[in-house]
Amino acid sequence: MAVTGALLVGFLLAHMAGNLKIFFGSAAFDSYAHWLREIGEPVLPFGGYLWVQRVVLLAAIAGHLWAATALTVAARRARPVRYAHRPPVQGSYAARTMRWGGVIIALFVVYHVLDLTTRDLNPVAEDGSAYAAVAQDFAPGRWYVTAFYTLAVITLGFHLRHGIWSALQTLGLKSSRPAALAVSLLVCAGFLAVPYAATFGVI
Repeated sequence: MAVTGALLVGFLLAHMAGNLKIFFGSAAFDSYAHWLREIGEPVLPFGGYLWVQRVVLLAAIAGHLWAATALTVAARRARPVRYAHRPPVQGSYAARTMRWGGVIIALFVVYHVLDLTTRDLNPVAEDGSAYAAVAQDFAPGRWYVTAFYTLAVITLGFHLRHGIWSALQTLGLKSSRPAALAVSLLVCAGFLAVPYAATFGVI
């Protein structure tokens, strides 16, 4: 759980930094999107690095889901007989919704790939128009896309906050809540900056 989670958090931070390049203009962002496809040439074919990255990410997501399922099964086996009376446990909203949050995030990843990777759900079909694809995807008339994206990113923020806190606690860092909150807020702000900038005409 921790290893796959760390891989996914690292990817999120790198992906967020790449997304923010859109504020440097269409030429810079389209050039960045093209450069990603050239990484590894000539050892890898054009676009090969992105496919390697996608396979690794899919494996990390699958591993994360498998670990969550295995931990849940182990917890239930450890207590096969349900408590006759179990008082409510004090915990954060993020802690109580980790499993459903993970399902929502997984479904969003599928949508996100169909939208901005394969462009099946995006108004811009051309591969070389990354800037236009983002700008038109979150245009004011497509407010529902921005709303769904916001819901998914906030869910991700809650998931990250509890996940990072749990991982740091396991490593013995008792005062880990501020760090976990800071990372989750940074990721949420970074990922939401782009769609809202498009919705309000900044880009």
